[in-house]
Amino acid sequence: VQVEENKKITFLDTPGHEAFTAMRARGAKLTDIAIIVIAAEDKVMPQTVEAINHARAANVPMIFAINKIDKPTANPEKIKEELSAMNILVEDWGGKYQSQEISAKAGINIDLLLEKILLEAELLDLKANYNKLAVGAVIESSLEKGRGFVTKVLVQGGTLQISDIVVAGSYHGRVKAMFNERNQPLLSAGPSTPVLLLGLDGAPQAGDKFVVTETEK
Repeated sequence: VQVEENKKITFLDTPGHEAFTAMRARGAKLTDIAIIVIAAEDKVMPQTVEAINHARAANVPMIFAINKIDKPTANPEKIKEELSAMNILVEDWGGKYQSQEISAKAGINIDLLLEKILLEAELLDLKANYNKLAVGAVIESSLEKGRGFVTKVLVQGGTLQISDIVVAGSYHGRVKAMFNERNQPLLSAGPSTPVLLLGLDGAPQAGDKFVVTETEK
């Protein structure tokens, strides 16, 4: 998402179902900031508690997005109260966690949420080096007809380029082609860029690290 002139945010969506526990545990390790989305007309769900625990275990700062405030039954204060019972105090309640009441459907306050994410990133001084061999993590991978092994990765440092030699988990290969989230071809990808990568000789596991090496040997 392009926020301001020179600022972008990469969102990695991990589903809220129990079956995705492993993915969420790995997702928390991929992320710099976890956005915990809670519906204002509901209560804090068990899978939300689980997501909060993963973020805490991975030492990832959290921002709470209290969604569906456009609904007549919405009660954001009840959510904040439930969070306080879990030892999580949002800023409105004198705590350290940023929260934002939003409606994803109506687009209310989304801009304010994005501002809070950028503010958190500035406070945490989140930076990465462009000028080195790329390193990052595998989000997911699969075998596609006509394309071979397709690997979705998130570059966490350095710059990934076409024809780089990549080792991911127990697999390796040269980068034949790269695409962005809209399936447009890329020639290079810097830190925090999500990339769909072709050229590996297998399908690495989600959460595997990848590194670029100088030589094939």
